[in-house]
Amino acid sequence: MSDQTPRRPTAFSLEPDEPARRPERARAPASFDDRIVLTPDADDPFIETTLAGPLPTALEEARPRRRRFSFAKLAIGALGLLLSLAIGLWIDRLVTDLFSRNDLLGWLAIGAAATVVLALLAIVVREMVGIMRLNAVQALKQRAAEAALSADTKTARATVLALTDHLAARAETARGRERLKQTKGEIIDAGPLLQLAERELLQPLDREARALILNASKRVSIVTAVSPRALVDLGYVIFESARLIRAMAELYGGRPGTLGMLRLFRDVLAHLAVTGSIAVGDSLVQQLLGHGLASKLSARLGEGVVNGLMTARIGIAAMDLCRPMPFAALRRPGIGDFIGDLAPTRTRDGEPRD
Repeated sequence: MSDQTPRRPTAFSLEPDEPARRPERARAPASFDDRIVLTPDADDPFIETTLAGPLPTALEEARPRRRRFSFAKLAIGALGLLLSLAIGLWIDRLVTDLFSRNDLLGWLAIGAAATVVLALLAIVVREMVGIMRLNAVQALKQRAAEAALSADTKTARATVLALTDHLAARAETARGRERLKQTKGEIIDAGPLLQLAERELLQPLDREARALILNASKRVSIVTAVSPRALVDLGYVIFESARLIRAMAELYGGRPGTLGMLRLFRDVLAHLAVTGSIAVGDSLVQQLLGHGLASKLSARLGEGVVNGLMTARIGIAAMDLCRPMPFAALRRPGIGDFIGDLAPTRTRDGEPRD
């Protein structure tokens, strides 16, 4: 047992709590309008930022490049003229030699040369018609923009009539053309008239264009996710992008030839180069799918999603270039419209779900 004696109980007196202090007088109302300073969006660190970096913003509208004089074009034209003269001299010498041997062989060579010339002329005419269609689309878009800015009803009516004639071959615009015919003369303002034409004529085509972009992006995403070689990925992305650009041009009435397709493809690539392409990497996948989720996905799946989004961006740029009217009454699609269909989302327990 311990030798220490237990401590005797002791009583303590507790002082009552002090009552809450009240202000001596009520605070007079005050206005804070002059004291609040709003931070600009450009300086706000919490806007459009994540742990992985800046989020993808809205894409700038694609516009065709200006055609300027260049010495490279002059050199290519002069070289083409020299090659044409050389080929002509070679054909003339060949025909002369064949005539010296046998008249039948000479006439056969002349017939073959005439066939080649006619075929080349047909190809040139076809390419020129295709380029003229693309130029007509751009001219129509420019007229619509100028009519909307000038608010000239006469110019707007002429633009709507030209747009109706341009899309007369599309079956999707039949109801819209009938609706415009029924409301002819009822709308006297240029702005509402152009907006009505855009809704009635281009809305069904825009829906089909979104479907084309989404289907092409899904195919690219799946193929690049399962392909064994990076060269196969690159080749399929180029093939699918070219097919998407041609389908977009034909949808809006462009129908370009080979040279027109090359020009469209160059304009799309130039737009992507100017605005900056989507970076391929784990940081982008983290931005789109959520921080930490990218580490749970395979690298091939992440590459497939990024390639699909790149194809969607190419399709949106082609849509801007091929559409005969600028977006005004209808909303322009963006990358965010396709992320939900290409990128996996999370379930409630945090696991990725297709």
